[in-house]
Amino acid sequence: MNTFDITLSPPVNLRDLGGIPIEGGTLRPGIAVRADDLATITESDASALVASGVTAVIDLRSTGEVALTGRGPLAGQPVAYHHLPLMADVGEGMSHESMRDFSHESMGHMYVRMVEAAAPQLATALTVIALSPGATAFHCAAGRDRTGVLAAMLLLCLGASDDDIVTDYARTGMNMVAINERMRPTMGVLLERLGFDLEQMAALTEALTDQRMAVSMQILLTELRERHGDPLAPVREAGLADASIARLRARALASV
Repeated sequence: MNTFDITLSPPVNLRDLGGIPIEGGTLRPGIAVRADDLATITESDASALVASGVTAVIDLRSTGEVALTGRGPLAGQPVAYHHLPLMADVGEGMSHESMRDFSHESMGHMYVRMVEAAAPQLATALTVIALSPGATAFHCAAGRDRTGVLAAMLLLCLGASDDDIVTDYARTGMNMVAINERMRPTMGVLLERLGFDLEQMAALTEALTDQRMAVSMQILLTELRERHGDPLAPVREAGLADASIARLRARALASV
């Protein structure tokens, strides 16, 4: 149940990862769906997701975000729920100084720290996707940063090229204005508590939604290889088993 009144709305950054080229073919639809905040979707959208084959939800939001809105309408649906926060709170890694220097490059470096610090959660999330009987929907607030990191790890497991991983990530750019508008009632509350102005942050984000958005994901992939050799090394070391990767690949290529 939500802890305050909020108007539920359809997601504006939801997409099935089906169709992306991977090793051996293309990722089939019905395996992984990435999205912006699924806790604030409408009852009809929750029902539609389940009807489309979603059987599990991975919530990458912080504990504070979950406390604010709960699970939303999906709590009443027959789906498995996994809360795997990739940040302790929405202010993690943020400061007023860092916000003045906000850029695609700084976001990319933040993603590297996220993979290394939250590798156990990422390993668990990938195992959930591997073992779920239907599609798994995963989300944060915007469906860009934390969701983008998990999507990248999944696509690396499946043998997607860096170019295709970057292309999927950058697709969110065209949605950022709508995303910021949709997040305002919830993220505005949390950021105000931390002393940040959502309007200022939204303006910074929207000013960066050009073709250079790809830089963030390029930095993540490049730095992981420079630091670890295998970009999946932190997640493997945190518990992602070869058997889970094999199952992911088998599910991704299986005929519907």
